[in-house]
Amino acid sequence: MTHSLLPWRAAVVGAAIFTSLPAALAAPTEQELMHDNPSGSYLAARHAGTERDSATAAAYYLNALKADPRNPDLVSRAFLSVLTDGDIDQAGKLADRLLQLDRTDRVARLVVGIRALKQKDYATARQNFTQSVRGPVTDLTATLLTAWAYDGSGDVRSAIDTMDKLQGPDWYSIFKDLHAGLILDLANNKKEAAKRYDRAYKVDPTAVRTVEAYGRFLARSGNKNDALKIYQDFNKALPDHPLVMQEMKAVADGDKIPPLVESPQAGAAEALYGLGASIGRRGGEDLALIYLQLALYLEPNHAMALLSLADLYESLKKPDLAIKVYDRVPPASPLSRNAEIQVAGDLDLLDRSDEAKKRLDRVIAEHPKDTEAIMALGNIQRGRKEFAECADTYGKAIDAIEHPEKANWVVFYFRGICYERSHQWPHAEADMKKALELFPDQPLVLNYLGYSWVDQGAHLDEGMDMIRKAVEQRPDDGYIVDSLGWAYFRTGNYDEAVKNLERAVELKPDDPTINDHLGDAYWRVGRTLEAHYQWSQAKDLNPDKEDLPKIEAKIKDGLPDDNKSAAEADKKKPGNGG
Repeated sequence: MTHSLLPWRAAVVGAAIFTSLPAALAAPTEQELMHDNPSGSYLAARHAGTERDSATAAAYYLNALKADPRNPDLVSRAFLSVLTDGDIDQAGKLADRLLQLDRTDRVARLVVGIRALKQKDYATARQNFTQSVRGPVTDLTATLLTAWAYDGSGDVRSAIDTMDKLQGPDWYSIFKDLHAGLILDLANNKKEAAKRYDRAYKVDPTAVRTVEAYGRFLARSGNKNDALKIYQDFNKALPDHPLVMQEMKAVADGDKIPPLVESPQAGAAEALYGLGASIGRRGGEDLALIYLQLALYLEPNHAMALLSLADLYESLKKPDLAIKVYDRVPPASPLSRNAEIQVAGDLDLLDRSDEAKKRLDRVIAEHPKDTEAIMALGNIQRGRKEFAECADTYGKAIDAIEHPEKANWVVFYFRGICYERSHQWPHAEADMKKALELFPDQPLVLNYLGYSWVDQGAHLDEGMDMIRKAVEQRPDDGYIVDSLGWAYFRTGNYDEAVKNLERAVELKPDDPTINDHLGDAYWRVGRTLEAHYQWSQAKDLNPDKEDLPKIEAKIKDGLPDDNKSAAEADKKKPGNGG
């Protein structure tokens, strides 16, 4: 019987997770729109909006707008849908219409201001930015953008004064100092730029764009060693970031590195990217989409903005949209490899695993020791139950690691899973022990190894202790609690099995295997009606194909008599695990 610690169900780091994604609404064709009445288009647009399908929503809203062109609600909804879909030229036209109906619409003001900034009409840009404020985030946004518009007009002093006058939360400071540094850097005011960069860096030395800006500035100012130290310190905290690694090498080689931004448009794009990426990570998806799309309108090849937008689409369960954005990352960017790896994961979520593997195979062929790409391939194979293949793939990742450290526990754990599932228990056991050597008392490994021993009737006391330790660390992890309950079941302690499996079902009520386990435990303690109920629940929760016939047989005939004692189980030879 399948149990809760197996790889396709366990709570594991970096696993490929398969979810039931709603089918994406296909954007309507012109012919389809011609036959839609305004009410139908409006309802279709609202539905598409709830599914966060902005392209389809925009098409239907624009169709409904033809019948009622001055309806402010329709204009506003069409504008926001077009904007979040990234058609900023069309959004600008709708913003003009919207401002004729409501001159106070702040998002429309922002879009019109960005359009003016791109066209180098800096006075119009400033005028609209000052009317786009409403709260802490938008206040800061308008201030940074206004500063860049002043810079475009050649008024550096007003740009800096605008930012310095803004009062607000402490987190404003890193944005204000970074952008003041960027503006002063462009103006060749090295002394003041250095002060601002240094202040921003001290607030957060792990902010990648601050590190890049400051490192580039120091290198161009002749402070090569200081620049390298900035990069090296970042690399110790967050190893192997592609942008930082590229710049560190360039500085070490004596190459010329330009400023992080070289125009007011690039500076405004950087401000929108930084704010969009930050608020997107904190639950502000709608505003983040707008900011990132506007950043890309100003700087279409901004690789960090592209990755942030794609990541946002992934968090919204839109892997198809994420793929389109990742594919826009310039091939020459050091982030293109990261984009390829992410695309593979999204393709796999869309059940296009063959395409995903081909993408990763290309990356690995170019970079044979790229452990991130190798792990991504192994995760896809493991998620697809290609256990012999994933064991081999994870082995390549292990071979590429010269000196395994604590962080490498996961690759041994994953390979151990693949060995166990492909019936190579001695290899699996060795990998699990290695994972625990690297990361003692890691709960996932304790759970897997401990359960496997108990399930085989080997090392019963040690195995049970391991599972208990795992539960102590993760008492609310339904899968690990299930493992403890099922271990009690396997050793004949049915009362404890019921107690723990009931708890596991409370934590994971929609898991078929846990419901199936509880049904078995109920049967053994004589609660047969409840056993049949749990088995029926398990059947209705889409169990694995290999488990369904077993569940149906139990619903029909119950469990066979228990003729095995714990002592007999102890004689069972290890090797078949799970």
